[in-house]
Amino acid sequence: QVQLIESGGGLVQAGGSLRLSCAASGRTLDNYFMGWFRQAPGKERECVGVIGWSGGRTRNADAVKDRFTISRDNVKSTVYLQMNSLKPEDTAVYYCAATRVPYRLGASVYDYWGQGTQVTVSS
Repeated sequence: QVQLIESGGGLVQAGGSLRLSCAASGRTLDNYFMGWFRQAPGKERECVGVIGWSGGRTRNADAVKDRFTISRDNVKSTVYLQMNSLKPEDTAVYYCAATRVPYRLGASVYDYWGQGTQVTVSS
C-alpha cells in the first residue's frame, strides 16, 4: 500500500510559480510511474504529466508542456511539480498518483492517489 500526500498549493497571481510536492509513505516509490493530475470544477480529471521511476524521462500534456516540470527524488520518496507562468485556467485541485503502467495519461491505470491540493491562479 502506498499513501500519497500533496502539499504546496495556494493562491498565486497569473504569471507566478508554485512547486507542488507529493510525499509517499508505506512503500518505496521505486518502480512506480508517478503522475500529476488536476481537476477543475465541472471538468474531468486530466493528467498534466508523468515521470518514470528513475526520473530520467517525463511525458507532459500539451497544455502545460513548456510551463510545468515534473521531477522526483526516490531517496526522499517525493515527486515534485514545478509550475511556471501560471494562468487562471490552471486553477484546479492537483493530485499525484502512482502506477506501474509506463507513461500513461489516463487516470484509470493509476492505483494510488493523494487527497489533492488546491491551486488558485488569479487574473
